[in-house]
Amino acid sequence: MKNKQNSSTEMVKVVLFKGKEIRKIFFRDEWWFSIVDVIEVLTRTKRARKYWSDLKKKLTNEGYLELSEKIGQLELMAIDGKYYMTDCADTETLFRIIQSIPSPNVEPLKRWLAKTGYERIQEIENPELATKRTRVLYKLKGYPESWIEKRMRGIAIREELTGEWDKRGAQEKKDYEILTAEISKASFGVTPNEYKKLKGLKRENLRDHMDDFELIFTMLGERSTTEIHRTEDSQGIPKLKADAKAGGDIAGGARKQLEKRLKRSIISKSKYLPSK
Repeated sequence: MKNKQNSSTEMVKVVLFKGKEIRKIFFRDEWWFSIVDVIEVLTRTKRARKYWSDLKKKLTNEGYLELSEKIGQLELMAIDGKYYMTDCADTETLFRIIQSIPSPNVEPLKRWLAKTGYERIQEIENPELATKRTRVLYKLKGYPESWIEKRMRGIAIREELTGEWDKRGAQEKKDYEILTAEISKASFGVTPNEYKKLKGLKRENLRDHMDDFELIFTMLGERSTTEIHRTEDSQGIPKLKADAKAGGDIAGGARKQLEKRLKRSIISKSKYLPSK
């Protein structure tokens, strides 16, 4: 029987991996992959389920005690067209499993993971490297330099704001989501999730699809909120939430004045697609 609790958000898909099909499913707002499918591709074994059973015991014995908590039993469609409960893992857990597979076919992927890990350590020691990498990625995607400058400035302002939230009482992921939604509602009249639906976005980053004005008013709302926190030495979620609305109101007021003068809405219903 299908998992009714998550059936409304699950989307079963198939992804190609080295020309082979890997089943995947959208669960808890991210992709989860069939572990036995990945093992079959990487080891070329015909007994992937037995291989996975042995590997699971090996990982547990090696100290990866939280493995069972990170594996999800989800229903995937088999070759016979029927659905069966299958061990699935998110990307992070899947990479951990892949690193434990002793197969020559996995070595290129292991080297890539090691290189990526090394680069992340370098970026922690020198944050400027992360900034440069982000700029390059946006440029490769086709974004113009003027947009990239605003986006990078927006990232810096956002990090400054979340740093203040962290010091002043925000602890859970939900706290950050609530505070962000307050700024967004006051700035644009919609929450981030509503904004994404308006633009027809799913897993894409909302801010990567904002135009110049949308980015500018987002920055104004967040920078204003940061300054209010500091000026009033705000503490605790209720006060931070009130500040977030006040900061968003400043951006929302400026947006409405501009819209009145331009006689059009600043809020774009389109994805941001740079001209080629």
